Amino acid sequence: MWKDTQINLIDTPGHIDFSAEVERVLRVLDAAILVVSAAEGVQAHTHTLYEALREKNIPVLIFINKIDRSGADVLQVFNDLQKELKAPVFALQSCIDEGSNEASVYDLWQSESNELGEDLKELSLEVLANTDEEVLEKYLEGEELEASFCISKAQHLCKQSEINPVLLGVAKNGSGMTEVLDAIVNYLPEAKIETDSETSALVFKIEHDKTLGRLAHIRMFGGSLKNRDSIRNVVANRDEKVAQIRKIYTNKHVDLGVLQAGDIGLISGMPEVQVGDILGSKDGIPEKTTLQIPLLTVGVKSKSEADYAKLAEALQMLSSEDPLLQFEWFKEDREMNLHIMGTIQMEILEMLLHSRFGIEVNFDEPKVVYKETPAKEVEGYIRYTMPKPCWAVLRFKIEPGKRGSGVVYESKVGVNDVMQKYQNEVKRTIPKALEQGIQGWEVTDIKITLIEGEDHEMHSRPGDFMIATPMGLMKGLKESNTNLLEPVLNFRISAPEEFLGKIAGELNQMRAIFADPEFDDGKFHLEGEVPAATSMDFNIRLSSLTGGKGKVKFGFSGYQNCPEGEGKEREFKGVNPLEESQWILHARGAFKTNEWRL
Repeated sequence: MWKDTQINLIDTPGHIDFSAEVERVLRVLDAAILVVSAAEGVQAHTHTLYEALREKNIPVLIFINKIDRSGADVLQVFNDLQKELKAPVFALQSCIDEGSNEASVYDLWQSESNELGEDLKELSLEVLANTDEEVLEKYLEGEELEASFCISKAQHLCKQSEINPVLLGVAKNGSGMTEVLDAIVNYLPEAKIETDSETSALVFKIEHDKTLGRLAHIRMFGGSLKNRDSIRNVVANRDEKVAQIRKIYTNKHVDLGVLQAGDIGLISGMPEVQVGDILGSKDGIPEKTTLQIPLLTVGVKSKSEADYAKLAEALQMLSSEDPLLQFEWFKEDREMNLHIMGTIQMEILEMLLHSRFGIEVNFDEPKVVYKETPAKEVEGYIRYTMPKPCWAVLRFKIEPGKRGSGVVYESKVGVNDVMQKYQNEVKRTIPKALEQGIQGWEVTDIKITLIEGEDHEMHSRPGDFMIATPMGLMKGLKESNTNLLEPVLNFRISAPEEFLGKIAGELNQMRAIFADPEFDDGKFHLEGEVPAATSMDFNIRLSSLTGGKGKVKFGFSGYQNCPEGEGKEREFKGVNPLEESQWILHARGAFKTNEWRL
């Protein structure tokens, strides 16, 4: 509580490897505080975060931290926020003795200003004038703009997400924290409280408790929720039972019993709930935003063979908490894989597995995640009628899809030929059947049409169509052959002009495509696209090339055709549906354990 206002704080990691955590909370925020270092300034990931916040129209307050650090330059950071982020920034404070242990902050609009303060004030007034017509009129006519008038305008414009107030401080010393709390109350909008509306909540985080089991962090958007309430999970299409409701104060859980609209809390009693599930009404729940997707896959092994099963259980639990990890367990090969953003995430996972589960692990070298797509239009036909009892006949038309289209499926077969319940099994099985193609990677950008089919009144079972679908699709993919797709990143590089030649040479070797550079104040700016496979360590190389003076911002562009000889196939894991006899025996046996495929 601060000045009669309840502040719910969600603190997310700033490193790009943990974009998934930021991505999940973007849907539950009323406002955000973006922290920027006074010494390092605007980083590549700062762009990604700020653009995502602007896209969702979330009011943003910017805090320039570490003003006591050697090399701190508040005015430079302020200018970079304007030039590089295109952020309409409005300074609330200035500082004295930046870059030293004596650095301190003062109110820019209530105190006499130093030279830095005058520069910040002038730049801030220009932003205000460019945003508000009344301010612009007074500014152009040379009228005195009183502090109270400017502050009032800034408060209104920030709540409308039209400008970004900027504060300064040294967080580790608590310097500037009181002013940040005041700014949250005065410049950021309050949550919309609609207690009379239909109950509506979003699950944005999952964790596990040894006593309570699965715990769901939720944001209430409407209505209320109480202990022992039943509520519809509209994403999973089932009813959920609330056991206990809690709130978190720092690291302590406090039993609460009820949550109201605008609250953030913790609920237990939902053993299958997932991140992104919506409880109650979906009206008013913001759409999902994607910041990054994992472009690397990495194998993980326990150092002790005795921990093999324990590791599998731990990774399943972590993957349920963070679905982007996409845990893969190939039991026949005793192989476990995770999808990750980068090497820092590997280090955190290694520490987490040790501290939380008591397991010591080794990671393999990360590999780029390729995908595959059909090379041409073909048909995939399967007649699965032996050994009885079974009967499933399917013919698929398989076509290459547009880039980024994913998997598109439709059926042109009537229910008189294949009963609807069997067609439902075909549709449900297709995503699993495409997890590995003929080159070992997930198949995407594919259009599948069921054009012919046949069931049998006596011999057909739903499981027959689950077994037949992968066989028919893989036969079609083998006939089509598949093209590898590689992940491609867009980039923007900024560096001093003298390094242009060396950097362009590096980019050419990386198979990058880029436009002509732009020049500004002795620097050049270069934009283009580059394969992820060739640019994994480019940040380090750029820093070495430019003595730390170059910056690069990466963003995911999409999957594109991989030139022949550049991509990497991988071995098919598990039993391949192309080996029909083995596949049928394997799949029939797997049904006993409720697993159709590993």
